[in-house]
Amino acid sequence: MELHGNARLTPHGRTLMCLRVLEHGWTIEEAADAAGCSERTCYRWLTRWKAGEPMTDRSSAPHRVPGRTPPQTEALIEQLRRCGHTSTRIAAELDLAVSTVCAVLKRLDLHRLSKLEPPEPPNRYCRRHPGELIHVDVKKLGRFAKPGHRVTGRIPGVTGTWKAGWEYVHVAIDDTSRLAYVEILDDERGATCVAFLRRAIAWFAARAITVERGFAACHSAA
Repeated sequence: MELHGNARLTPHGRTLMCLRVLEHGWTIEEAADAAGCSERTCYRWLTRWKAGEPMTDRSSAPHRVPGRTPPQTEALIEQLRRCGHTSTRIAAELDLAVSTVCAVLKRLDLHRLSKLEPPEPPNRYCRRHPGELIHVDVKKLGRFAKPGHRVTGRIPGVTGTWKAGWEYVHVAIDDTSRLAYVEILDDERGATCVAFLRRAIAWFAARAITVERGFAACHSAA
């Protein structure tokens, strides 16, 4: 369900408004004012609540569309599409407008040729025991010399830039247990990374986890 950007009430708010009137003794005026809507809106949702209807928006689509493509034609379009035909070719073979074919294909969720292929299974894996594989990565974070515009309200760039440098979050995560070792260091140079890895291995060893293999981002397993 997608709510309008300016909608005053959510399904929860509509339910609460109805309960305030029916169970808590609020007046229509009080409930509508608390919900930020009109009394007419409150009456409408009360009517739906009493009828047992869900507190969600109804479809805005018309009940009947006289000019809609016949079901038999839609079935032919789907059959040709599943044979790998393009929308242009289907339109030529059935003597239809390309826009009509595209509308039907979108309604059938076949507007992309990739939709004809079965979805790929998720490529997930997990090592069997702790320490078999450790993932190592570095996250680069910018420092702040003073609060930014999200705090002060000033527009970025008006008061100049503040080059406070960077911090590097080094992370080592065990693939099986998801146990993580993290350090915030000054750089991501080779010597720094090697020293971090040694401390991470020692930290895991203190917790009865023997590191067998590590995998770093953009690098092969080692």
